[in-house]
Amino acid sequence: MYLKHFALTQFPFDHTLAATVLFAASAQAEAEIRLKHLLELRGIGLLTGEPGSGKTTLCRRLTDALHPGLYRAIYVPLTTGNVMDIYKSIAWEFGLPTERNRASAFRQIRTEVSRLLLEGKQRPVLIIDEAHHLRNDVLEELRLLTNYEMDSENRLCLLLVGLTELRRRLQMAVHESLEQRIVVRYHLGGLGRSELPEYLAHRLRLASCELPLFEPAAVEAIFQATQALPRKVNRLAHYALTAAAINQARSVTAEHVQAALTEAG
Repeated sequence: MYLKHFALTQFPFDHTLAATVLFAASAQAEAEIRLKHLLELRGIGLLTGEPGSGKTTLCRRLTDALHPGLYRAIYVPLTTGNVMDIYKSIAWEFGLPTERNRASAFRQIRTEVSRLLLEGKQRPVLIIDEAHHLRNDVLEELRLLTNYEMDSENRLCLLLVGLTELRRRLQMAVHESLEQRIVVRYHLGGLGRSELPEYLAHRLRLASCELPLFEPAAVEAIFQATQALPRKVNRLAHYALTAAAINQARSVTAEHVQAALTEAG
């Protein structure tokens, strides 16, 4: 309802943006540098963060930037099952037929990884999102899948992406071998306090608005309520704009943000 009121061409805070127009936050930029280093090492990486911090968006930006002739990115969004379930998901993304037993599935994926690297000259990159849901035996199997100890260099790059609890799980004794093989790790936080007004302005510009619709007190209220986690910011800013439009206001105040908190949950 606020599009017409604020003369916006689209909803600025409730849709997925193309990787080319994402806001360049400092935490995201540092994470990208570390993940690019992981690609060079071809090892195991760990990316964690609170819900809404932008982990999946960062993975999408990373894979979109990979040269298709040099890399083969395999993205598995979520699996909560057993080892065969994760193998089936990986095989499906590779375009491989489904094997009936665990050993055959293991060999099949390893063979495809080697084929891509040695024959296709592509570096396989396996990204497992929502990895905090993985069972302990599945995490161990993923470690074994990347283990090419007889080779002079790693063949499969693995990135585990999940909530903060994944970091704590990997510190357990049962995961010592996997923990020791992680070569790059990064915890993704929210936007900095100084970045939040720039982020809001960036999203508004994409909706053809150059005006600073959010008053400084409103920006601070959003920061306090969301810890500047992008997904939470987007949701609260959307409802705050609605509250402002209902009141026929020309800008968003801290009172509008407070009113939006109830609706945004």
